[in-house]
Amino acid sequence: MVGLDVTLESVLCDRYTANAARIRELAAPLTNTQFWQKPFPYGNSFGHLVLHLTGNLNYYIGSQIANTGYVRDRPREFNDPKPPPREEALDRLNDAVTMVIKTLGNQKPEDWGKEYWGAGTDCTDRLSMFVQCAAHMQHHIGQMIYLRYEWQRQAAGQSPEQP
Repeated sequence: MVGLDVTLESVLCDRYTANAARIRELAAPLTNTQFWQKPFPYGNSFGHLVLHLTGNLNYYIGSQIANTGYVRDRPREFNDPKPPPREEALDRLNDAVTMVIKTLGNQKPEDWGKEYWGAGTDCTDRLSMFVQCAAHMQHHIGQMIYLRYEWQRQAAGQSPEQP
């Protein structure tokens, strides 16, 4: 029988890999302009959500668990005046996911319950943080789906659906 620690690692690696692939799939039809502009006067752009998820993973898992030395600038994730090109931003997210997967692979059975602390979270152990970050990606993927839908709707010249 496979141990719970191996199952946790496998399930989480699969989830992070699938999340990253879904984000790339959703970004594929967007132009660089659509990637960085907001289709609404409120909310975030697709690209700034990518920067945010990258910062989130690099801080909560990279800095706090893998000891990468990453220093987060959270406000800049949402308003970087000179954001990188779309592909560079997506590559940085992939690099962050690769780091998460490597960190997951380095966890020993006793590491999952190790004490955890990070600014802005109430997670108290490593397992909780890995799960929270995966769920956080899922949450923003939902927003990305809506942003891509809106850009496609606008490109087709359709009016917004009225309730």
